[in-house]
Amino acid sequence: MSALNPNLSGRVFPATTYLVGREKIREFARGIRATHPLHHDVAAAQAAGYADVVAPTTFTTVLQQTAVTQLVETPDTGVDPIRVVHGSEKIEQRRPIVGGVDLVTTLTIADVIERGGNAILATHCEIRDSSDELVATVKSTLLVRGCAA
Repeated sequence: MSALNPNLSGRVFPATTYLVGREKIREFARGIRATHPLHHDVAAAQAAGYADVVAPTTFTTVLQQTAVTQLVETPDTGVDPIRVVHGSEKIEQRRPIVGGVDLVTTLTIADVIERGGNAILATHCEIRDSSDELVATVKSTLLVRGCAA
């Protein structure tokens, strides 16, 4: 049986902030082997109309990570980090993420489903800029294995 807090569904965690750095975008792009010049070359990004290098779409995982860390480190959630397995992820990006922007990420637990002693957490992260404009949403599922799993 899962030891999750039964009141976890609907819970909104405090917003986290992240200043997107140019070098972090470049490191991330190299790590996933994204070679497009927009991810590495400021001049190429500016020639394409962007203020700075452009992050690959999956860069949202960097922003989401801090928010999800709150979930697993908050004692009253009942989430044991060694029992968490990533299930799925869907990214809906409204506009590209570029170097130099401050972003705010808010994690909400959309649903908790208990099955076979395990729990599936449906999470929803909203990523907004300093003007509170939506930049991206990330919907994920996390499997929290029960004690017998």
